[in-house]
Amino acid sequence: MPALEKLKYPIGKYEKPLNYTNEILREYISVIENFPARISAETLHLPDDQLETPYRPDGWTLRQVVNHCADSHLNAFARFKLALTENKPVIKPYLQDDWAALPDSRTMPVAPALQILEGVHARWTLLIKQFGYNEWKRGFFHPEYDRFICLDESAGNYAWHCRHHLAHITALKKRMRWK
Repeated sequence: MPALEKLKYPIGKYEKPLNYTNEILREYISVIENFPARISAETLHLPDDQLETPYRPDGWTLRQVVNHCADSHLNAFARFKLALTENKPVIKPYLQDDWAALPDSRTMPVAPALQILEGVHARWTLLIKQFGYNEWKRGFFHPEYDRFICLDESAGNYAWHCRHHLAHITALKKRMRWK
């Protein structure tokens, strides 16, 4: 894997399993449940100069990564709730690079975004821990991908998303020899 590609995808790209077993779903739930504590432990103590460091050339700063996770996971939680309360809703995509360029994503301390993640993930985890087969098979239509996405697949994608951005942060800290 070329160096820039490794910086972009430190854990590789998301790969959907052939089947969503209970064990796989429990792992997704665990990742989603533990993500706020893990990203807080990696970022809350960082000084501004470190938060302003991009995780790769032409990439987002660590501050933007944390804020992106809050934005993305707010959207994900809303999509789950829509899928549970509506019949095959069409979700609205958002322009994540444009959101990451807004002043709140570029300049605010990370603590408010970490608080959002803590609250959203607590509610999201409580919700998905109650799921049976029928709930996991509900979903939404994603116009950007022009297809229906079940909640089991979406949970897998967001568990990957948690690990993916956490790896951006930890890999940069390791390269820079930061604590």
